[in-house]
Amino acid sequence: MDQQQSIAPRPVEPRQLRFTDDGSTPNSLLPVLLYAMQWPHGTNRAAAFEALFEVHGWPALWRDGVFPYHHFHPNAHEVLGVAQGEARLTLGGTAGQTISVKAGDVLVLPAGTGHRCVTCSEDFVVVGGYPRGQEDYEIERPNARGHAQAVARIAKVALPELDPVLGKEGGVVALWR
Repeated sequence: MDQQQSIAPRPVEPRQLRFTDDGSTPNSLLPVLLYAMQWPHGTNRAAAFEALFEVHGWPALWRDGVFPYHHFHPNAHEVLGVAQGEARLTLGGTAGQTISVKAGDVLVLPAGTGHRCVTCSEDFVVVGGYPRGQEDYEIERPNARGHAQAVARIAKVALPELDPVLGKEGGVVALWR
């Protein structure tokens, strides 16, 4: 049994979501990945996500919710592990798509992908992490005036070596190359 298997159950293949640049929210040519993971009853998912992300080079930096306003990270990819509760999140900016997430789900957002929380349960908690070397992430709101600069910065963000859920197999490693 490898270290990853001892930390987390094997998720199904990730659902891929794609969003186009709308002139304010850059988004990415890379797909957003949505993993649905089933954890054993009683698992402390927040701690489990922190351990899983750390092992795969995406250290968790915070536990909280998702901002209720559209934003993106021009200098970092992001992983969001839903530790508890449920929410409706809009991905891709104002012209994007609203999806539902629940405890156990993991979202992997390529740099530039717009996201915001539309509504959530009172107990909604997310564990957020970033690939090693991208922990000093910045938050930007969609803005047509600063758009070209954001796009240029996003183009320079290095691809991660490992997927935050699967490690060396699949996910980011297979779908973002």
